[in-house]
Amino acid sequence: MKYYNLNLSNIVFVLLSTSTIFILIYNIYHYTPILGYDAEAHFSYVDYLSRYLPKELKLPSQDETREFFNPPFGYLFPSFVQVFCRNLIESSNLLTDCQPIYGKATQIFQSFLYIVTIFINLFTLKVITKSKNIFDVGYLVLISLLAVNYRTISMIRGEPYILFFLSLFLLAILKVEDRDYDLSFKQILFTGGIIACIALSRQWGFLLFIPLIFLLFSRKSKKNYLIFWSSSSFIGALFSSWFYIGLYQNYGSFTAFNMESNSFSFSNQNISFYLPNLSQLEFLFKKPIRPNLDNQFFSIIYSDLWGDYWGYFTFTSRFLNIGRNQLMIGDYLARVNIVSIFSTIIIVYFCFHSYKKYKSIFLVQYIHFAWIISFIGYLIFAIMYPTPSGDTIKSTYIIQAFHLMVFLASIYLHDLKRLNKKIYNGILLTLIVIYVHNFQSYLSHFPISFYP
Repeated sequence: MKYYNLNLSNIVFVLLSTSTIFILIYNIYHYTPILGYDAEAHFSYVDYLSRYLPKELKLPSQDETREFFNPPFGYLFPSFVQVFCRNLIESSNLLTDCQPIYGKATQIFQSFLYIVTIFINLFTLKVITKSKNIFDVGYLVLISLLAVNYRTISMIRGEPYILFFLSLFLLAILKVEDRDYDLSFKQILFTGGIIACIALSRQWGFLLFIPLIFLLFSRKSKKNYLIFWSSSSFIGALFSSWFYIGLYQNYGSFTAFNMESNSFSFSNQNISFYLPNLSQLEFLFKKPIRPNLDNQFFSIIYSDLWGDYWGYFTFTSRFLNIGRNQLMIGDYLARVNIVSIFSTIIIVYFCFHSYKKYKSIFLVQYIHFAWIISFIGYLIFAIMYPTPSGDTIKSTYIIQAFHLMVFLASIYLHDLKRLNKKIYNGILLTLIVIYVHNFQSYLSHFPISFYP
């Protein structure tokens, strides 16, 4: 019987893996990154950067693109593809004609990067849970439920790289903790390199480093910990600080943005930003698409996590006459939000219980505080940069927090399999049913090979 159950779990794992690969391939054919958030500005960043490669790494200013404040890592791959493209094709407008090519190449590359990210996390979970293999179906179904994943990796952005380097960072933390911070130069250099890569992917990445500071005070043995992370951070800063020093020199801030910030005050936002009233809240489960949840932080984050509130992927807001099932998509995404209440409860509940039960494991402590700090940091950002429509509220921006929560929840879900197999199977079956119901929210609704 045990042999049968193990095989059944593996079969579900393989089916989910196959389904994920199908989604990625489908979206490669049905979506182009030029349709993404602020896509024109991101493409302008790539076009400017590629003009000087490979001889010089020259970054655009605010005169070239409003995305000037982003670190360059997420733009390097498409920029090098642009360089190859302009040397291979003949055209009177090489920059424009190469955009579809490097956009599609980036989408393929980031899809592969996503698969590698999942694999690394599965391996880290295997070490933590002391499993015999990496076929953690609980983790795979939870991470596969997040519709924001498929939208994010289909766009030219820095977040897919944060997720990849975060997976390496978690593995590095686990390894150095197991070795009790033996201070090998190789491990310090490797960890410092990861820190630099996170910092050069997106500014949100800095929120991942804060927990390491105050977790120092909870340790009995502080010396090696302090030396290791100070040394790794120094190496990380050595390779990444040039970008932030440049922002400070040119724009007067290490965290420059394309909007003027307000000083932090809860009064920057209306009360509905924090606590929407019932008349506003009903749209969350009736038609969770723009502009129905106007500037409601938690409602928009929720709808954008499980669905596509802003209409850049499933709900094609700019091309209603082009996208598939557009007149009914709001009703469908409402049902997605309803059934995803269960998924949300499972992730949040298991996330906190995992911390409560396994907080003796340093990596569990780190992940717990990292997702909370990431979320709070993003909330502070949204308060300091208010907009009438709330268009700075996107789950893609803080996708790192959701991945950390799923990772933590998966540890407890794995343990539940041992403690109560019936409840585990019931939860797993329900999550799979929700995955099937929400499947359309993982797919782009643009026609095949559509390019505006």
